[in-house]
Amino acid sequence: MSKKLEGKIALITGGSAGIGLATAKQFVEEGAYVYITGRRQPELDAAVASIGSNIKGLQGDVTKLADLDRIYAQIGKEKGRLDIVFANAGGGPLVPLGSITEEHYDSVFDVNVKAVVFTVQKALPLMPNGGSIVLNASIVSIKGFPAFSIYSATKAAVRSFARTWTTDLKDRGIRVNAVSPGPTDTPLLNEAFSNPDAKKALADTVVMGRLGRPEELAKAVVFLASSDASFITGIELFVDGGAAQV
Repeated sequence: MSKKLEGKIALITGGSAGIGLATAKQFVEEGAYVYITGRRQPELDAAVASIGSNIKGLQGDVTKLADLDRIYAQIGKEKGRLDIVFANAGGGPLVPLGSITEEHYDSVFDVNVKAVVFTVQKALPLMPNGGSIVLNASIVSIKGFPAFSIYSATKAAVRSFARTWTTDLKDRGIRVNAVSPGPTDTPLLNEAFSNPDAKKALADTVVMGRLGRPEELAKAVVFLASSDASFITGIELFVDGGAAQV
């Protein structure tokens, strides 16, 4: 059986854990050569070792344009092109209105918005016509959770990018789509919901009664990145167990 991403060159930002790492594994299984980025070299090395072949870790901070330039220069030198970009890196602490600081605002917008803009823009010279860009958004872009205001606003921006960049890139046949996870069992979530009762309460908000698994998100990203989604662009694909749907 042919693999969905045979011969493709892919980049996944924030690929050393959680959804990024699960997606890297799926991409490699489907025949792609994958570059992953991360800020911390030991975690990056461990992620690469866990997959083994057809993967390389590139240390860098996607909020720093010089790091992105270095990353793309290396991909260009080694492979000459980039077929798929999964702009996955993101995050940010939760702060309620009334306690938001300028530092909080700047840091969350830097990693979730600025980094996505320049991750994609700086990839374009390496991308052949017909490439695929997948952005990691979130159900919070359409839900009003307390203390999520800045984080949610950044994810609404990401969802908007899928629409606007679809029209910017239509003449090149580059598809741009967003995947929007619901509550997913990742290290980031476990850090935010370290109390088991809080984690169970979160799972109870999901119609299917459980948290998502990173590999379930990864399969959705594989679909959007592959030719199976050849007539799909500008969408937001919710992978949320129904959490934002009903």
